[in-house]
Amino acid sequence: MRGGRPPRRAAAAPEARATPDLFAVTAPGLEPIVADELGALGLKVVAVTPGGVEFEGDLDDLWHANLALRSATRVLLRVASFRATTFDELRRRAARLPWERYLARGDALQLRVTCHASRLYHSGAVAERVAAAIADRLGFVPARAKGGSEDDDESGVAGPRTQLVLVRFERDRCTVSADSSGELLHRRGYREATGKAPLRETIAAALVLASGWDAQAPLVDPLCGAGTIAIEAALLARRRAPGRARRFAFMGWSDFDAARWARLLEDADARAAAAPTMPPILASDRDSGAIAAARANAARAGVEKDIVFSQRTVSDIAPPPGPGFVVTNPPHGVRLSRDADLRNLYATLGRVLRARCPGWRVALLSPGPRLWNATGIALAPRLRVRHGGLGLVLVTGVVSQTTEPSP
Repeated sequence: MRGGRPPRRAAAAPEARATPDLFAVTAPGLEPIVADELGALGLKVVAVTPGGVEFEGDLDDLWHANLALRSATRVLLRVASFRATTFDELRRRAARLPWERYLARGDALQLRVTCHASRLYHSGAVAERVAAAIADRLGFVPARAKGGSEDDDESGVAGPRTQLVLVRFERDRCTVSADSSGELLHRRGYREATGKAPLRETIAAALVLASGWDAQAPLVDPLCGAGTIAIEAALLARRRAPGRARRFAFMGWSDFDAARWARLLEDADARAAAAPTMPPILASDRDSGAIAAARANAARAGVEKDIVFSQRTVSDIAPPPGPGFVVTNPPHGVRLSRDADLRNLYATLGRVLRARCPGWRVALLSPGPRLWNATGIALAPRLRVRHGGLGLVLVTGVVSQTTEPSP
């Protein structure tokens, strides 16, 4: 969205314009998906870098990115970028930044610092000086929240009024960013019930987006677990903003305008109301507990009527008339302990799809080619991601026809 008031910058810090305004943090490997999402939102992508996407935008765009991005981890506002080679210089320059925009009395401050190839290399000492600079500017000392590494996607922040600030030194240049998201963006608010090894919502959304699904053809997940892939697909088809039901850190900033935010939500709701007819979305799992969790999650997400859930094995799946898309996240060794079990599962999946889903497109996550080749489907790597400490590959392909597998 354009035409909103641009984020304010400190007049005494001209180097604040040296970096792009906004940065969408991603899980490693999802950068191209997030870049495509930003382009679809009408935002100008400046650069795709490891760990995120730099883009330009005004205040409304910052809010809209948080509301609408499906596969990003968080959205940062670049507050400033400047050189500093001494701690005195760092504190002096950091104290010129408009901290009153992001922190008020009673708020907690969370600092994450990384230093590479810089004379100021001690992250703890850098954090100490930046915290002192913030206190210099504000005239009070904010409470300090528990810190963490910049790349710690699991920690999130303590709450909507804990402000995360990221400080990165690279070759003596300090980049200061304010997190506008608060809790990580995969925390949509609907997934309270989980199965074993649940798939994060942002990765599930990225899997659906990367599959090329047009939100019109049928979509089937025969190993649905807690239902995250099917739910994210339904939200996408419904054109529902993934952040519609949650709060963001920017709501506590001094320039947050509740009336403008309400108008943005109204626009998002209007887009959802104009969504076309829902395509068939089928999700199944052999585990009754997983299906119960999936149904509960879908109900909280408001898409329980858009997904047909059923308890059945892979061999028993009954896809609707196609062609369509099979998008799934097979077990990676958590629910099945032995490698032979995994290979048999992939082989069974391949036999059933070749028999019942000829011409369908397939997208799945797998630890490696030994497993995805067991499907007998020509699958090619598309993206590499990490989830739950595992390196996974998103592979895609088209199912060729074969005969019904033997019992």
